[in-house]
Amino acid sequence: MRIVVQRVTSASVAVGSNIAGRIDQGLMILLGIEKGDVKGDADWLVDKICGLRIFSDAAGKMNLSIRDINGALLIVSQFTLAGNCNKGKRPSFDTAAPPDLGRELYEYFVNAARQQGIPVETGIFQADMQVSIVNDGPVTFILEK
Repeated sequence: MRIVVQRVTSASVAVGSNIAGRIDQGLMILLGIEKGDVKGDADWLVDKICGLRIFSDAAGKMNLSIRDINGALLIVSQFTLAGNCNKGKRPSFDTAAPPDLGRELYEYFVNAARQQGIPVETGIFQADMQVSIVNDGPVTFILEK
């Protein structure tokens, strides 16, 4: 699993003209699932994200987690994170999970995040989505498991 974590002051995801998910302060999570990924990978990443101290405290230091600021998560499936651009000019998606496994692990990841007691919004799996964010900082991290 590969994820991009972005600290945001607001974020939304739309399918066509319909907003599928919207948050204010929190984390935008782009989730890429690959062949061989398992539920344990999702559990590890959810725990890491929920405890990651990347929000500023009163002294301006990154010392607070999503829990500490009562923020929310917007989780969007991102198939292209499994893309490999090392050879040629066209990305290869050989390592991407097949759609059934991708959907299963995406839904598991979302449910695991909800069980942390943090508000969670989502995109729509396999939809053509438009994502809008206001990246706070900007602060962006890439995590893999």
